[in-house]
Amino acid sequence: MLSLGRKWKREALTPLEAELAPRGRGVSRLHRQPVWRSAGRLAHLPRWTGSAAALGFLTLTIGYGIVIGGHGRIVSDALLSAAGFGIEAVKLSGQREINEFQILEALEIHEGTSLALFDAPGARKRLNEMAWVKSASVMKLYPSTLQIKIEERIPYALWQRGDLVSIVNEAGDVITDDVDGRYANLLLVVNHGAQRRAAEINAALEKVPELRPRVRAAFLVSNRRWDLQLENGISVRLPEQNINAALTDLVEMDEDSGLLSRDIVAIDMRLADRVTVRLSDEAAEQRKIMTGGRNRSGKKEQDT
Repeated sequence: MLSLGRKWKREALTPLEAELAPRGRGVSRLHRQPVWRSAGRLAHLPRWTGSAAALGFLTLTIGYGIVIGGHGRIVSDALLSAAGFGIEAVKLSGQREINEFQILEALEIHEGTSLALFDAPGARKRLNEMAWVKSASVMKLYPSTLQIKIEERIPYALWQRGDLVSIVNEAGDVITDDVDGRYANLLLVVNHGAQRRAAEINAALEKVPELRPRVRAAFLVSNRRWDLQLENGISVRLPEQNINAALTDLVEMDEDSGLLSRDIVAIDMRLADRVTVRLSDEAAEQRKIMTGGRNRSGKKEQDT
């Protein structure tokens, strides 16, 4: 009766009761399947997967710290340099007035700088900002060489206004105010506006090579004409027009009579039909003594 009663009770369970009945009750824990195995593919992963994941996480953490700390460029440069892409040589060409140290300083190359990450446009911009540089090119030659080509501005004359002296190009543009003895052979032009007309007086002097080495400076007077200052202190006042003819006459007079070697202070060539010479005070006094204070016409001389 007991067994039949139990059988009757099991058979008497309705479908709903059977669905709501607790599952796994009475099943041994040894025969239960682990939950993680039900994930499918996870069950087939290698045993070293966890270590690899931890290492990857650590790598990402370190990389994130490097980037946040601003050390990404330094680390990248170091790695590329170690791989053979560090800057080991710099080839320079075209520089005459600029020394190599100034160029290297503008390039901003540091120990461990890699060629791959070197900022060539930035270096080119810094070079072009230098006073003597007209244009510059920066080229990477892999694996480890940087090639620099410089085109410099050409010094043409020295320009003085007041106490300031500058080096200018042929157009009169200031190159630099840093002047030393290397530029002593350049013509010195004086006064405002003289730098723009330096080519004019230089071209005239080039036609009289006998005179050019003796000219120390050229003064622009009232922005109209030139006065030359010779190395022995003589001032030559040139006309506003026909400068070339006046300079040719001056050279011929010097060849005939040694005019520029005499004890005089000024030669006035502004008038086309005459040349006026002014003696020094000592020479004028000596002449008065020798002539008795009279000129060739017998009249008393006046120092003018």
